[in-house]
Amino acid sequence: MVARMKEVGPNRFREDYGRYYEDFEVGHIYEHRPGRTITQTDNTWFTLLTMNKHPLHFDLDYAKNSEFGKPLVNSAFTLAVVAGMSVADVSQKTIANLGWDDIKLTAPVFAGDTLYAESEVLAKRESKSRPNAGIVKVKTTGHKEDGTVFMTFERNMLIPKRGHAVDDKAELY
Repeated sequence: MVARMKEVGPNRFREDYGRYYEDFEVGHIYEHRPGRTITQTDNTWFTLLTMNKHPLHFDLDYAKNSEFGKPLVNSAFTLAVVAGMSVADVSQKTIANLGWDDIKLTAPVFAGDTLYAESEVLAKRESKSRPNAGIVKVKTTGHKEDGTVFMTFERNMLIPKRGHAVDDKAELY
């Protein structure tokens, strides 16, 4: 998502990211950039921070005896990275995430892999309970630099209509 500039005062402008409900079109695909090269330090810190004690993520000797021959990147970390990559395009203005569905891990990720992501708009509808918002469903796909898809998931979000996002009120921050 290219930043838009929003005037917040006389001769004062602020970057504005994200999409309003009206900006989403079923079938549109948003490529999320930049990519992110994963390091073993990322993997070890995340794994230990989340108290995941599986040695396949941080014990080189254990991992070399696995079918992969080296440590796997923690899939919860790759989910967090791919979701984070999508924020500026699909959820920067979101009121609430309503659900995550059909998370699939289709290939391993290793330290040194560069990850990219894209999201396709699957559906949208007006909210029945909130007249100033709508519900948008996207499918996000994570792929490596060589094109290998390693993850997909679907997400439903409550998105404000134009003029009703928190960041539409410049004095808030």
